[in-house]
Amino acid sequence: MDNNLFSGLEDLGLDGLSGTNLFADNKPQSAAAGQGKEEVKEEVKTPEMIEQEMLLDKTHECPICSNTFKNRALRTGKAKLVSMDMDLRSKFEGIEPLKYDVVSCPKCGFTALTRYFKPVTPVQRKTILDKIAANYKPQPEPQGIYTYDVALSRYKLALANAVVKNAKASEKAYICLRAGWLCRSWAEELEASDEAVNAAIEQARGLEKEFLKNAYDGFIAARQNENFPMCGMDEATVDYLIGSLALAQGHFDVSAKMIATLLASPSASPRIKDKARDLKEEVVRAMKNSK
Repeated sequence: MDNNLFSGLEDLGLDGLSGTNLFADNKPQSAAAGQGKEEVKEEVKTPEMIEQEMLLDKTHECPICSNTFKNRALRTGKAKLVSMDMDLRSKFEGIEPLKYDVVSCPKCGFTALTRYFKPVTPVQRKTILDKIAANYKPQPEPQGIYTYDVALSRYKLALANAVVKNAKASEKAYICLRAGWLCRSWAEELEASDEAVNAAIEQARGLEKEFLKNAYDGFIAARQNENFPMCGMDEATVDYLIGSLALAQGHFDVSAKMIATLLASPSASPRIKDKARDLKEEVVRAMKNSK
């Protein structure tokens, strides 16, 4: 596994993870009535202001050190879905919710995706205390919105914790999947900027590819050894996701196999079968282009 998945965590005191194997009201104000009064101008909100309005401070209790702390979180129902990529990554208007899907204790360093923050087994707690908390340098909670740098660091820390606590392959794969999507969103934002820096875009795209490769490997392992539902997904959704990730990795045979399984499945929903048909067209196109 490439060490880039954990790069930067040494600044938090965690420099012993290199080489780890993952898978062993917005209405404008009306003008003032009457003559002689100045018109009230509508406030022009920056993207940062819009994102800030969608957030709140959510309180958590750490299952490792019992510390009570607050992390930024997305307000329910505030994010408006715009579209969905072929690999199921959702795109929202005005915010990237992925930045706020990690809970991190600033005292001991225990970090996980929201769905995996609790519960923690006694064995996992002891291992995290010994291998994470004992070396972690306490960090202040970032103020305002989370930057992509901050968000990515939190995903890396979540992945480090997952490895240390010997989490299931599906949990580690899911972290990698969402981290890869986060890097894609970051790259898209950089590409849309008037001050785009090619090196930064290439770095984000490179990390996206690296994380998604690990996600693919992890879900393959999880499908062979774990039960469904998996990471909140049913079997058909996981099979579709594997097929999509396989296409991105150039594993056309795996992608075609997953698609065939889905199209023949009596339990797969019409929606997922439609997506599988679209994916099949992409696989055929990719195979022709590769010759």
